Amino acid sequence: MARPTRSAHRTSGWCGVSTRKAPPTRVSLVKRSVEEHLEAVLGRVTALPAFDQPLMEALGLVLAEDIVSGVSLPGFDNSAMDGYAVRAEDLAGATAESPVTLAVVGEQRAGRPEPTMVTPGKCIRIMTGAPMPRGADSVVQVEWTDGGTVNVRIEKQPALGQSVRRFGEDVKAGEQVLERDTLLGPRQIAVLAAVGRARVKARPRPRVVVISTGSELRELGGALGDGQIYDSNSYTMAACARAAGAEVYRVGVVDDDAKKIMDTLMDQLSRADLVITTGGVSMGAYDVVKEVLAKTGTVDFPSVAMQPGKPQGFGVLGPDEVPIFTLPGNPVSAYVSFEVFVRPALRKLMGLMPYQRSLAHAVALDEFKSPPGRRQFVRAAARLGDEGWMASTVGGHGSHLLGGLSRANALIVVPEDVTSVRAGDQVELLLLDEETR
Repeated sequence: MARPTRSAHRTSGWCGVSTRKAPPTRVSLVKRSVEEHLEAVLGRVTALPAFDQPLMEALGLVLAEDIVSGVSLPGFDNSAMDGYAVRAEDLAGATAESPVTLAVVGEQRAGRPEPTMVTPGKCIRIMTGAPMPRGADSVVQVEWTDGGTVNVRIEKQPALGQSVRRFGEDVKAGEQVLERDTLLGPRQIAVLAAVGRARVKARPRPRVVVISTGSELRELGGALGDGQIYDSNSYTMAACARAAGAEVYRVGVVDDDAKKIMDTLMDQLSRADLVITTGGVSMGAYDVVKEVLAKTGTVDFPSVAMQPGKPQGFGVLGPDEVPIFTLPGNPVSAYVSFEVFVRPALRKLMGLMPYQRSLAHAVALDEFKSPPGRRQFVRAAARLGDEGWMASTVGGHGSHLLGGLSRANALIVVPEDVTSVRAGDQVELLLLDEETR
């Protein structure tokens, strides 16, 4: 089944942003809190439509149907051990000093069942997973025997039903094994395969297009001229989106040229469920992304009360109303903006809950200042000790300082009304890495 078209699940309008074209010179000066901007973003994004997918392609996706098993697990009584299928009563009192000898009258292998039967004083060699012969009620593991093939000496009495996997003891036909909205990991794939589901209905990975803007940017591997820098943002955003579960298309660098930017965006919409651009959204004379998209009337550029990441842009583009995030060009600002706004949007597209990372309480290990009226996200190295989380700042606070970001595994979240943090203060941590969540 082909992936559904995007227009099938888009809705019109967005939190007060007009769908009519605005006058060319108007640029929104809306001011928002972090919560207000995130609410506006999540209010516009809707989960992608689900469709049937091959089982392995559904790994990491969210199930969009209840799964009822059509078979029982196990589907028949079978042996949990290599050994001998016996009647437990025939081995009453068996010990190493007083073993019991039984005649071996056949062999039962997994996948090749034979119409065998165990009668008093006899047994059948059996392999793990093989069906239990009629008349047998227990299995003696081979380690309790001398391994005989004609006659076998057994040195231990099994409990009734020992090492027998009973029909339907795990799952019964008609029983629900997974609920819709379950994230499909390896364990869920295991049960789906066991009940014979080759395909499942799941929400797809969002297709994310990533574009860096800026005439000063150069692709990796080339020589740098005066005033030029390598494009790190598109790689950072692509890595973030992929780590969040998206399918990513990194377009690369587009110069600060209004036509090139708009042409590139329009060209990419057909394969995008979400677009991320970086750069060109501040208040400078050459912030072309803001200049171009403000004219559409469908993209808003609020000033968000946060640091880093104050200049933000969000809205929709094209007839399918593809969500677009226009993030700041400073690399740490772009990264923090992704964590705070884009990642929750991607998780909502996938139907993944919760949308936001959890916050942890921690003790600050050093002191720093924070600007009044803005929520600050401070790069931190956090560790979990016997007394809970502890966090120390890494690198400076500049939004261009990637070295410190590379050593951080958390962000200290400082509220808008807090202007200083001292060593020993309680703080909140946004945990970034898998191992610290």
